This record gives sequence, structure tokens and C-alpha cells, in this order.
Amino acid sequence: MPTAKMTSKGQITIPIQVRMALGLETGDKIDFVEFENGQFRIIPRTASIRDLEGCISKLDHTVTIEEMNQAIHDGAAESYLKSVGRPHSADSHGEAA
Repeated sequence: MPTAKMTSKGQITIPIQVRMALGLETGDKIDFVEFENGQFRIIPRTASIRDLEGCISKLDHTVTIEEMNQAIHDGAAESYLKSVGRPHSADSHGEAA
């Protein structure tokens, strides 16, 4: 298994075996995609979006528009309440905190 050592500046040299397998060349950009409990995948920026398949677990049901809207509302409310220094109750669903 290839390994790398991080410098004091947070830099690493990607081992040649990994660079070749990913098709990386000087100047290429790579993404570090978290996929599970602090584990990451290295994805070349030139890769297809299809290469990210499996990075996000599938839901056990189809999400409805109403559920999406509620999630957006809850996220916006939580963000706003954090910005004004108030805690957010996750089960309030639009009720005053």
C-alpha cells in the first residue's frame, strides 16, 4: 500500500503508483471527497461526475418535494438562528423557538 508523509506545511507527495493509477500530471487538481467516517477518496478534478457514484449512501425511500422543502426550511432556520446566537430545535418545523 503506497504511503506519503505530510510536511509541516501540510503538503504531501502523491506516490508515483497512485499518480499513475489516477492519471495525474503536474498541475492537475484533485478533490478529497469524504465518504465515510473521516475516510476520503482522492478524485482527479478531470474525472467524470459518474466516478463519484457510491460516495453518498442511497436513501431507503424516494424523497418528496415536501420533504425537500422542509429540509431546506430547517437548514435555513438553523443557519439563521446560529447567526443570531439562538439554539434551534430540530423538531419545531416552523414553530417559534
